[in-house]
Amino acid sequence: MYRLTVVYDEPADKEAFDRRYTDEHVPLVKASPGLVRFQLSHPQGRTPYLVAELFWRSEDAFNAWAATPECAEVRNHAAGCGTTFTTYTGDVAEV
Repeated sequence: MYRLTVVYDEPADKEAFDRRYTDEHVPLVKASPGLVRFQLSHPQGRTPYLVAELFWRSEDAFNAWAATPECAEVRNHAAGCGTTFTTYTGDVAEV
């Protein structure tokens, strides 16, 4: 498996962020070609506010998605959700 992790900082307007993220962003992500699994968590504490984890079967499958218009749309939409974020990618190893 190959994972994209998106760590969102605490938004100034949590209600607006949550509404836009849930109503608009989640459906865009779920339509991503090759996406195998999509998980969200709200860690305890102040920041990060939200962690999204997206999984593909391989790095090649992720890279194929990254070259699509759908990926560009997901990235652009995330940038307009009302907070900053950091992304990480990498292979997932079962131990």
